[in-house]
Amino acid sequence: MTKSAHLPLPDQDSEELLAQLSRRLQRTLPMAHIKQRLLDGCDGLSLGLINDDFPTGPLPADVMRDVVAEPAYWAFCWGSGLGLAQLLYQHPEWVAGKVVLDLGSGSGVIGIAAARNGASMLIACDNDPDALVATAINARLNNVSLTLLDELNQLQGPVDLILMADVLYDRSNLPLLDAACALAPSVLVADSRIRTSPHPDFKEIRQVAALTTPNLGEFDEFGTVRLFLRGAL
Repeated sequence: MTKSAHLPLPDQDSEELLAQLSRRLQRTLPMAHIKQRLLDGCDGLSLGLINDDFPTGPLPADVMRDVVAEPAYWAFCWGSGLGLAQLLYQHPEWVAGKVVLDLGSGSGVIGIAAARNGASMLIACDNDPDALVATAINARLNNVSLTLLDELNQLQGPVDLILMADVLYDRSNLPLLDAACALAPSVLVADSRIRTSPHPDFKEIRQVAALTTPNLGEFDEFGTVRLFLRGAL
């Protein structure tokens, strides 16, 4: 489990938690900040996300270098995560009573949605320490308990279902599918950047429409989220 020093203190209020995330974001994007935002179709689930009036024009060269070196993916609720979270609210039976692992958690949206829809235990894993902090803070904002891991090999105990959203944008992450299949009987992948099954053991089960929140100019072609399943729900 990730070191406790990486986690928000339990007595911090929402304003302090959001300020902590803003400070992390401003290491990369000094002109941005984090604000709490309700997500469409998620029954009151809210996340700390980058401000939606953040300028989308060319960034200063030094800021662009920082963005490339340390991208703050966790500051967005990417469309695939939002689409899958909305589906979990429509189909709570997919996660109810299950031990769920959110692999590549980012903002934590799909794990939090799973917990709010009856998952018996939530584990979130991400190798970005800022993403783990974002996941922990967003879980706290939504009164969700979870276990955090920064490496899959830290997992202890069985898992029923692994959820992965917006992880396969980088094809170097494809080996995570085999790793996930070795750890759980069911793996559900949501991604708007792949159009065919990413692995022979996975089949496409659904398509949903969802865009990244806040949407700072994402191409419409990424508005269709495809779900690929190995195992059963």
